[in-house]
Amino acid sequence: MSLQAPARKAEAGRPAGSGPVSRHAHQGLALLLILAASFMVVLDFSIVNVALPDIEREFGFTASSVQWVVTAYAITFGGFLILGGRAADLFGRRRIFTIGLVLFALASLAGGLAGDPLLLIVSRFAQGIGAAMVAPASLSLITTSFDEGPERTRALGLYGATASVGFVAGQVLGGVLVQYTSWRSVFLVNVPIGLLAAGLAPVLLPAAGRLVGLGRRLDLWGAVSITASVAAVVYAVSQSAAHGWTSPVVLAALALAVAAGVAFILVERRHPDPLVRLSLLRLPSLRSANTMSLLLGAWSAGEMLVLSLYYQQVLGASPMMTGLAIAPQGIVGFLAGAYGARMTRRIGVKGVLMLTSAAGVIGFTILTQLPATGYSPLLLAVTLVGFGTAGIAFGTVVQASSGIADADQGVVGGLVNTTRQVGAALGAALMPAIVETVSAGSGSVVGGDRAAMLAGAIATGLALVVAARSRGTGGKQQLTAPVVVD
Repeated sequence: MSLQAPARKAEAGRPAGSGPVSRHAHQGLALLLILAASFMVVLDFSIVNVALPDIEREFGFTASSVQWVVTAYAITFGGFLILGGRAADLFGRRRIFTIGLVLFALASLAGGLAGDPLLLIVSRFAQGIGAAMVAPASLSLITTSFDEGPERTRALGLYGATASVGFVAGQVLGGVLVQYTSWRSVFLVNVPIGLLAAGLAPVLLPAAGRLVGLGRRLDLWGAVSITASVAAVVYAVSQSAAHGWTSPVVLAALALAVAAGVAFILVERRHPDPLVRLSLLRLPSLRSANTMSLLLGAWSAGEMLVLSLYYQQVLGASPMMTGLAIAPQGIVGFLAGAYGARMTRRIGVKGVLMLTSAAGVIGFTILTQLPATGYSPLLLAVTLVGFGTAGIAFGTVVQASSGIADADQGVVGGLVNTTRQVGAALGAALMPAIVETVSAGSGSVVGGDRAAMLAGAIATGLALVVAARSRGTGGKQQLTAPVVVD
């Protein structure tokens, strides 16, 4: 049975208003809250990067050990996303969303007040877990609150736009905060936002969405195995630049990832209430969306990191000027997401994915000619890349969630976010490695940067191929006899 009818009955019984105007106003406020929380989580990806040199100096980190401030967050965020998504499906999306926000805010407070490096890194682990609860719950709150079609597409467009501008805003805001206050402010800024959002969640977000027909049993061993597998992949990739792909620590992590992945598949085949039903993974629309999400994570994280270093090391820009130079990418990305629904009505989701990935290919192709001085071709290039990145982010979420029953929206959100996070870890490791390798061979840092941008062009080109070959959704995929209660 569909979850939409019970959810709407619960919605109609709320005192938020009985007419369509008040209902839409309430939905608008709820969406605004979800977008604010999502913005905060995405912002944290890039805002901390700007503060790393100051953190390194204050705590006496080495250049390699300071990366644990980033790696700790990446491991738990990527590793717990699928678990967070399924927990939202089983125990209530609003509940998991709120708990995640509180955990994220408190961990941010601990990080901002940390007096030693161990507490800082532990707080980053906790931040990642909180973010892994908020991200899939946010996405599933949108996909279950808005009807599939123009309403949902418009909401997902704003969600994608927020993610695009949030990542770039982190560069700008981080530069300002670090330059004029302290590195601690990049953590403390999350505290009031997170706690305020958590306080408003019970007022603005619907309580419906807790599934009791499945016995509300969490697939513990499935959760442990997939979390271990994804976390091991992220760890291996993050350590590859420092230790090399053939080092014992990286090979051991990859072996753990494979073993845990095999264990996950075996557990899911036998468990009566699996964490991820394997039939979902066979849906062509979800497969193509996850593939494009993986590629998107790789080029967006790698490009942002390489360009940030290029502006500062080659062009001599300050951290704040670097953020402002990259800002047009976020602005165009926001506009692409905000108007994504209109594009979808005209050319369809597949058309949006093909158009925006083609724009990304052109943008990265221009970036393969990075100048040694001056900014002349960069504005057009980052604008095209921003348009492509936001369009793919928006289109993959629409494609992944279409035709999926409400009972699986949380775990689907977790899957899409997980592939993007794994891709981001790959891009952040591989593209700087390309810069280092080519620069060492040619004696030119700009040559290495250009080679990394070529890798970005290849990734966006592959996304274009996947988009062109993608098919429609596989229809509703419903779990057995779920019941929605408040």
